[in-house]
Formats: sequence, structure tokens, C-alpha cells
Amino acid sequence: MPELAPHVRDVPVNQIREITEAAWATPGAIVLSIGEPGFALPRHVLDAGIACLDRDETNYTPNAGIPALREAFAARFREQQRVQIGAERVYVVDGAQQGLHFAMSLLLSPGDEILIPNPGYPTFAMTSRLLHAVPVQYPLYPHNDFQPHIEDIEALITPRTKVLILNSPSNPLGAVISEEATRQLMELAVRHDLWIISDECYEAFTFDVPHVSPARFDSEVPGEARVFTSLTLSKTYGLTGLRIGALMCPPGLEQKMNNVMESIVSCVASPSQYAALAALTGPQDYVSQARDHYRSNRDAASALLAEKGIPFLGAQGAFYLWADVSHVSNGDVRTWVRKFLAESGVSFAPGTAFGSIGEGWIRIALCGGQQDLLDGVGRLPAKL
Repeated sequence: MPELAPHVRDVPVNQIREITEAAWATPGAIVLSIGEPGFALPRHVLDAGIACLDRDETNYTPNAGIPALREAFAARFREQQRVQIGAERVYVVDGAQQGLHFAMSLLLSPGDEILIPNPGYPTFAMTSRLLHAVPVQYPLYPHNDFQPHIEDIEALITPRTKVLILNSPSNPLGAVISEEATRQLMELAVRHDLWIISDECYEAFTFDVPHVSPARFDSEVPGEARVFTSLTLSKTYGLTGLRIGALMCPPGLEQKMNNVMESIVSCVASPSQYAALAALTGPQDYVSQARDHYRSNRDAASALLAEKGIPFLGAQGAFYLWADVSHVSNGDVRTWVRKFLAESGVSFAPGTAFGSIGEGWIRIALCGGQQDLLDGVGRLPAKL
């Protein structure tokens, strides 16, 4: 048969899925390799989606989503980030991953360079390659607590650089970029006339530090603004399977956004939109309870890692711990996690899933039950 396009043939395996699917196929495995919230959805959210189906409201919605949902996203962002954004700049998307693809589709031409974090979420590179762009990794080093360093990023900028991706709170690191560092990154983007795509999937979950969006420092003048903000309800409300999020664009791009959205998915399924509206506008108990659960799991797992002498990054947000197992992984953590699953029945995401600097590290998901978490982490070999 005819060959696939080269840019598709070269898309790498997602190592997170690789180990997780192996764990799902292992009877009795403790799965700590994937970020899947483990709480039942609130009843009012389920009822809103069901009611949409019951009244047979299953036709197309506007490309950008139902007006009430767009306003709900905008209102939440205005309240939390003090950004005067209107609903006209909010586009309801089929989960954050589609939102990232959407933004990159708008901004990248073949051969353009996009700066992505290393370690960083693997689809940043995968998606940009599918669009014939060139991902360029900027380093996040352990000695700098895996925080972005302006000089390291600036040294990578070339005339072909078009986009800078920021991710805070970070998946996989649990790191949160400070307000001052966010302001400096925004100034860097202005100096070099770069777009910013800000992945804020975990914005609802920070611990004792604020989440600060780059949009707070963006211009409100059409033609001068440069921040696209990607949000999702998958993590905030546990709606991973409903595939619902939002992409917020700079002013003046609304019609272009409609055109591109039509060519990708037309619109998001209406039951998911009404469930999302209920989640955003209804009781917020789920979010506060989830945050408390993740904090408790973080603290318990951190104490156990410290007891074992295993170095780790203190998580300030998201629901992951980033731990150094180089004392046992022998320079190949991808192979080691498969061996550890086979021998111990526990799966962790290998750090190399997120970039070369992740060699020797693992990502531990904190979103499940605490006993399973402690049982799994407890099986890690201590560092003597």
C-alpha cells in the first residue's frame, strides 16, 4: 500500500502510554504512571449532560461553543487572574490537547521553531512535528529546581523561532513558575516577537503558591497581544473522558479562530458542553476536595521518599511527584520502569517520556488512593 507521510512515521511512542498499557495488562498492578483523577463526578455535572441528551439537544453548536459556557470560562479567568477577557475570546475545545493543536495550527508554518520545555509534556513535540514545525527543547535543570532560566531560553532563539510554550503548574514536574519569572518570560517574548502558548491544565491545583498566567502581563491591544491560554476541565473537575476545555486567544483573532475550528472539529459535543457549564457554575466542592486529597498524597509520598533517601522535587502544584531513581535505573530509566513493573507490580512514568533531562527520574501520579500510592512508592529501592 502507499506509505504514510514521513512526519507521521517519525512520531515517537508516548512512553507514558507504553508503560501504562503494560500495567493495565498486568493483573493487580498499582498504576501510578498516568494522571487520571480517581473521584466520582459530581451528580449535578452528570445530570446536566444527561438532560442535554434527554431534550435531544444534539445538533451543531456554534464553532466556538455555547455562549453561556464561553462566558463561564471567561468569568472564572477574570476572577482568578484579574484579566479583563470577554467571552468572545474564548473557544471551547475538545480537551486541552485539541486546544494545543489548534493554537499551533494558527501559529506555525513548516520549518518554524517552537521552544518547548525539557522535561515537558511529550505531545508538545509530537504535535509540532505533525504540523511540520521544529521543536527546540529549552532545559529545565535539577540544580535550578527545574525552573526556566531566561538566558538558557534566549540562547536558543533564532530567526525561525515563532512560539514559546510555557507549562505551569508543570506536568511532569509539579513545579510552578513564579510571578516574577512569568513577567520576565513575557518580556523575553516581547523582545523577540514570539507568540506564547501557555498550558495551564493544572491551574486549579497549587499548594501554598499562586498560579500566575502570562496573560496577566499581555497587552490588550489587537496586534500587540501574544498569549494563547490553554485550559481544560479534565483535571480540574475529573472530566477526562468528556474532552472539554478552552483556548483563549489574543484580541482581534476571533474570525480566524472560527475558521480554523471549523476545519478541525467544527464544534465540541453538546452534552459535554452542558456538563462543563454545570461544573463551572455549580458547587465547587469537587475542586477543593481534590486539592486537599492531592496535597495529602503529596505530603505522605514525599515523607516516604525522604525516609528512603530518594531525592525528589517538592511539588508546588499539579498532582505529580518527580523522583530521582538514578541509583537503580543504570542510565536507562525507560527499561527500568518496565523491569520494575514486571518484578514489583507498580508502574511509574519514566522521566525520558518528557525529555532527555528526565533520564534517571520518574513521575509519580498522586491522584489515586493514598494506600495504593504508599504501597507503590514503598516498593522503590532505598538509596543507601
